[in-house]
Amino acid sequence: MYNAICANKSNPLFSGKTNFRIVKVINGGKDSCYNMMQCIAAGHEIVALANLQPEKKDELDSYMYQTVGHEAIDLYAEAMDLPMYRRTIQGTSLVIGKDYNQQDGDEVEDLYQLLKLVKEKEIVEGVSVGAILSDYQRVRVEHVCQRLGLQPLAYLWRRCQEDLLREMISSNIHALIIKVAAFGMYPGSNLKSEFESLLFLKLSKKYGVHVCGEGGEYETLTLDCPLFKKKIVIDSSKVVVHSADAFAPVGYLQLLKMHLEDKPNVSYLMILTGIGFMSKTAELTTF
Repeated sequence: MYNAICANKSNPLFSGKTNFRIVKVINGGKDSCYNMMQCIAAGHEIVALANLQPEKKDELDSYMYQTVGHEAIDLYAEAMDLPMYRRTIQGTSLVIGKDYNQQDGDEVEDLYQLLKLVKEKEIVEGVSVGAILSDYQRVRVEHVCQRLGLQPLAYLWRRCQEDLLREMISSNIHALIIKVAAFGMYPGSNLKSEFESLLFLKLSKKYGVHVCGEGGEYETLTLDCPLFKKKIVIDSSKVVVHSADAFAPVGYLQLLKMHLEDKPNVSYLMILTGIGFMSKTAELTTF
């Protein structure tokens, strides 16, 4: 079992190594971007981005991956000025138990093949992982990283979700809600609105909703954060209602047209100054 590198503590499996060249498997969500910021604050270097995309559907029913908003993913490469590696998800959720063993045709093997490709093309030593609570995802990411000799960096793992949400907002992550699937949330009123702490704290208290959406209650798309050199702008979109349940309808935002906009020049030092304090709140946890 790997130990996720958090704060300034290192994994004994990588003794003496404190800074890594890493790849970030992105899905566009707020957690994904915030963990990248934590990696930078801890002194690691992001050298590439990677993404798993659905073959045809706008939203793939997956235990592992967020696919809603995949239309915007290619823009992240230009926004961050980094190479992007993408692979179409060919597998499905075959091994759904607590543990994972290599299984041809399982969607986890798509992640393995994607990271294997990145490792062949780039010098990478670690993977930025935005997981917070899901042991299902933890076990599978860990399995893939062990097979490829990569170190997972999971600065958000098992942290207080209320604290994380407030930190994400205060660190200038601008993200829209692009999927809802929970009591108290509705496609017509919540989709395309900016995520904010008051709404989710209220829903958590009233309905038990996970504040950061770890129960699948909602998904987000990051349009801007301090690591972006350009910001994403949505020109047109369409609300798709997947399930019109009276109490917890499920709907998502289909992105039709987007573009990038230049941002004022911000020095790298300002970025590190703005986010450095947050990594100190993380602890070394088993991942």
